[in-house]
Amino acid sequence: MTVLVQPGEAPVAVVEEPPTDRAAALEPPPHGDRLRGWLVTAVVTLIGAVVRFWNVGYPTDKGTPIFDEKHYVPQAAQVLRNGGYEDNPGYELIVHPPLAKQLMAIGQDLFGYDGIGWRFASALAGAITILLIVRIARRLTRSDLLGALAGVLLIADGVSHVQSRMGMLDIFLALFVVGAFGCVVADREQVRQRLAVAVREGFVNNSPFGPWLGFRWWRFGAGVCLGLACGIKWSGIWYIAAFGLLTVVWSALARRAAGVEEPWLGSLAKDVLPSLGGLVAIPVLVYLVTWFPWMASETGIDRHVVGTKVQDVAYVPDVLQSLWYNAKNVYKFHVELVTSATNRHPWESKPWTWPMGLRPMLYYYDNSVTGCGQASCLGAIMLIGTPALWWVAFPAIGWAIWRAVGRLDWRYAAVLVGYMAGLLPWFLNLDRQMYFFYVTPMAPFLVLLIVLALGEILGRAGAGSERRGTGLLVVALYTGIVVANFVWLWPILNGNPITPELWQQQLWLPSWR
Repeated sequence: MTVLVQPGEAPVAVVEEPPTDRAAALEPPPHGDRLRGWLVTAVVTLIGAVVRFWNVGYPTDKGTPIFDEKHYVPQAAQVLRNGGYEDNPGYELIVHPPLAKQLMAIGQDLFGYDGIGWRFASALAGAITILLIVRIARRLTRSDLLGALAGVLLIADGVSHVQSRMGMLDIFLALFVVGAFGCVVADREQVRQRLAVAVREGFVNNSPFGPWLGFRWWRFGAGVCLGLACGIKWSGIWYIAAFGLLTVVWSALARRAAGVEEPWLGSLAKDVLPSLGGLVAIPVLVYLVTWFPWMASETGIDRHVVGTKVQDVAYVPDVLQSLWYNAKNVYKFHVELVTSATNRHPWESKPWTWPMGLRPMLYYYDNSVTGCGQASCLGAIMLIGTPALWWVAFPAIGWAIWRAVGRLDWRYAAVLVGYMAGLLPWFLNLDRQMYFFYVTPMAPFLVLLIVLALGEILGRAGAGSERRGTGLLVVALYTGIVVANFVWLWPILNGNPITPELWQQQLWLPSWR
């Protein structure tokens, strides 16, 4: 205890927090029974895989792909034929990096050029995303029950379900973004554990900025995942910025909790540069690796434009000049893809409608099918966010903001960052054509927001039996409503034959028509 006395003032006692208390505060709570946690994860993931793969090859458009599969499935076939790259511009519609099509090519190689081959990789990505969300929710809440609940809710999300059964790109973006988020959360724990060791061993304040934290494998893993995300779509760049900021802020807060004299300056001095390496340089390198087959090709699109369409620049490799030329063309396509009076897609939507899924998308419609038990049948696939999940988005976001700002709960702040990184960038250019399937990476973060709120309703493990029982009843009822809602939508999430009357009953809102 140190006593500070100013002239004319009574003594003020300042109690130094013992190092052991600081170290204990830095240590994360125990993870619980690891074996049980993995068993829960395995069971939920298996259920999710069955749901995602169930009849995944159906439907087709008279044996051809449906909706935007018509772009990406043939491109994946080119990738398979050529060993990793596209060679036919297809009306200049090769406007995304190659990784998703390389992954889809694996399915075509295994199962052939049919519905299963087109969608196998997507369904597998959807199943792995369920596994990740269970583990992440468990790490955030230290609850096997809430981890399992997160998996069940993601299984029952219409957006995640449909995108996992389409030969499109966005489910792969969601997979790698969620993987990066899980790595960032694990990195936070690793940082705090290392600082706890520094506190216990007495070298935390050898510098006013605190200690160096060593090589952070989880941050490296996040960088790899973010590079893979950018190899799917360039929108992965926003997650690089969002998660990079998270790691720096968390490091500063951890240093402050460890008693570092200058925690924020310490984070800037000792964490920013390594973060730039782990979450910028590594993603760039990984992104370039996804282009290696194209770089090694002779017939890849725009591969050999130097000297013809591009003037050679000394000391810059031709392959990088060609890649830059290709990137500029792709960027030009996206910038010029705007809504106009004569160029409006019937299912276009704007980002302010996305949190509640007010404008879904019709992927498939065929009124000549049979098998519904009546003379007139139809089959349809509509990308709909399960209303019982998506219609509580704004209350969930409001609660999360209050918890993050009012209670400084890092978990809500982290999930909000992941959710908003998928939403807010689309407000920067509202003239651009936009579609509801862009929310695919947002869906897992919505599930996490809801699960964190359900954890508050459930109550702590040490709460009384009546409190826990009431909370468990509310959580079970809500989960049952979500699952029932998903089951109700099942026919139009999978293209099953239904009657015209049932089709009309599925369209709850005028904006769904």
